[in-house]
Amino acid sequence: MEIGAASSCSKEHQKIYHEWFAFADSDGDGRITGPDAIKFFGMSRLPRADLKQVWAIADSKRLGYLGFGEFVTAMQLVSLAQAGDEITPDSIKRDDLSSLNPPVMEGLDTLLARSKHLVKRVDQAGDGFPQAQGPSTDHWFTSKSSKKIPLTAVTSVIDGLKRLYIEKLKPLEVAYKFNDFVSPLLTNSDFDAKPMVMLLGQYSTGKTTFIKHLLKTSYPGAHIGPEPTTDRFVVVMSGPDERTIPGNTLAVQADMPFSGLTTFGTSFLSKFECSQMPHPLLEHITFVDTPGVLSGEKQRTQRSYEFTGVTSWFAAKCDLILLLFDPHKLDISDEFKRVIGSLRGHDDKIRVVLNKADQIDTQQLMRVYGALMWSLGKVLNTPEVSRVYIGSFNDKPVKESAVGPIGKELFEKEQDDLLSDLKDIPKKACDRRINEFVKRARAAKIHAYIIGHLKNQMPTMMGKAKAQQRLIDNLEDEFAKVQREHHLPAGDFPFVDHFRDVLGGYSIDKFEKVKPKMIQAVDDMLGYDIPELLKNFRNPYE
Repeated sequence: MEIGAASSCSKEHQKIYHEWFAFADSDGDGRITGPDAIKFFGMSRLPRADLKQVWAIADSKRLGYLGFGEFVTAMQLVSLAQAGDEITPDSIKRDDLSSLNPPVMEGLDTLLARSKHLVKRVDQAGDGFPQAQGPSTDHWFTSKSSKKIPLTAVTSVIDGLKRLYIEKLKPLEVAYKFNDFVSPLLTNSDFDAKPMVMLLGQYSTGKTTFIKHLLKTSYPGAHIGPEPTTDRFVVVMSGPDERTIPGNTLAVQADMPFSGLTTFGTSFLSKFECSQMPHPLLEHITFVDTPGVLSGEKQRTQRSYEFTGVTSWFAAKCDLILLLFDPHKLDISDEFKRVIGSLRGHDDKIRVVLNKADQIDTQQLMRVYGALMWSLGKVLNTPEVSRVYIGSFNDKPVKESAVGPIGKELFEKEQDDLLSDLKDIPKKACDRRINEFVKRARAAKIHAYIIGHLKNQMPTMMGKAKAQQRLIDNLEDEFAKVQREHHLPAGDFPFVDHFRDVLGGYSIDKFEKVKPKMIQAVDDMLGYDIPELLKNFRNPYE
């Protein structure tokens, strides 16, 4: 499966674009933002409508800037527009794109001749194609005396979210122990991580085979068989060479977004590993392969770590969650119910896949589909019907003898639909980051209100232990009071049982009271800062 079309051009043209990019990048950070683009692209003398379309296609991930690769794509699209061709998203798939001559940029040669100092701000990648290096933001998360940087000074939407998190949201999370109750504090790598897709399902439903089918090759450490083969969480991601990295090592690497998994202990980290390999698809998407969910007698065997807690952690990080079913294993076990329950709040990410559907004939498939929908309706607890993709996601041809020509055509259409969903993930990654950030901010605000309310219910002198136990026992009522007092939606409140378990390890009396300034800072961030950030990095020609 290919995502997008990588920009390519001859070495001669690459040298020209390299020089142009260095000139257009006014602040030398390896990114061409809207103001830079307006000045530079204006020399093409194209209508504003055409330039708007050029930017929209080149910045398909909506990051708010163009790296060198996106810049080359934009220049090639400008060449097409100058030749009178219509600019569409399919334009970047043309075979003759790499052979196009650079566009005519009026007055650029004169400006380049006047420029005395052109600093090379892009590194040569291994394939000879330059890749822009954005400004490092690691020190923002480690420096205690980090100076405030205005949002107008950041050069991407993601960097803007980082600044807002550090300056406005993180202080609230730290003050009210949000990281212990809900989610670990975010790091630089959490913002910069590639989009992730998690696969969940019982044993032998084809999770590992599905990943191999997309990659069109195996990956280090992959095992496939009718018996339970994947006994650990495996993150399949891009890397310079083929290798596996143990979980304990992975959790302490600053450039990996998995440091939060240390809360599940060594027993989990020993069942967690990363499989790295060079692959064009993995440059855009990271896959998370999971152990088969237990069923039948196996459910009596306790895992050495909190399985549903881990799936919930990954669900919050992932952009798409695939629930895989086998036509011969439609029963949803107790553990599978708990796993699906742990995905609460991420319903928009869930897609259901009925895999290996060519193992039964058309009549059986109709009955199996109905049974699956009935089972899911009891577990997902939503009136809306989940989208179910039907197919056989492996490298073998569909068994036409079982499903007939109509079934084969159905499987091919369903597979195309699912692959289209996957291809859209990188384009929607920035929007998803914003969405998750806003959800986290609202959750942190509600958490602060809850903690502040419980603190206010504690006596000042005597009977603190009894008062705390009473509050813990009647936590549902206390949640309802907070909801009414601050007019908050009930669906945004945390799980009562989980909150009660964590709260039992704390002394409520030692918590902070609600600080209105902190709450106001988060309200300002949601109501003003984030909309202003998105406005600054929208298409500059809108």
